[in-house]
Amino acid sequence: MALAAALARAEMAEVTQLRLERSDEGVLLSANVRFELPPPVEDALLKGIPMFFVADAALLRDRWYWYDKQVAGASRYMRLSYQPLTRRWRLQVSPTPIGSAGLALGQSFDSQEEAMSAVQHISRWKIAELADLEPEARYSVDFRFRLDVSQLPRPFQIGAVGQSDWSLAATRTQRLALENLR
Repeated sequence: MALAAALARAEMAEVTQLRLERSDEGVLLSANVRFELPPPVEDALLKGIPMFFVADAALLRDRWYWYDKQVAGASRYMRLSYQPLTRRWRLQVSPTPIGSAGLALGQSFDSQEEAMSAVQHISRWKIAELADLEPEARYSVDFRFRLDVSQLPRPFQIGAVGQSDWSLAATRTQRLALENLR
């Protein structure tokens, strides 16, 4: 029974769509991640504790003689918070970890569904420059999305260790089509 619960938790998050495109800006990634917040995470959010999500993308060049070489990578940090007094949701997005100082794009939402939709949908995110690509090489993109418990307040970090309710992650690897490189 415990094994079935662990497997259900592992399947809680999945990358339902991953699209890669080449444009004048560079290599762009669009993704949809589907997940439901576990009850302890949602409860903490509703009490005003912010949750941190991280999306990582790595552009890998295929090599037959060794591990694939990472030629570019990008990270997107998201901080989702709820203000109980105003009943508003706030999402901050930044290419660097979000702390008490620093720049982050912020957006407010009236409902939890709108805020979660913004977290779960990534659109036209630049993950590499065109100069990073060689025309004849083959590439793949490794995409990872997770709940980052290391940025939670210390009491929550201690309580989250070993708890499957606090582990939320999804990964997907996709080949970058050669016709997109020309």
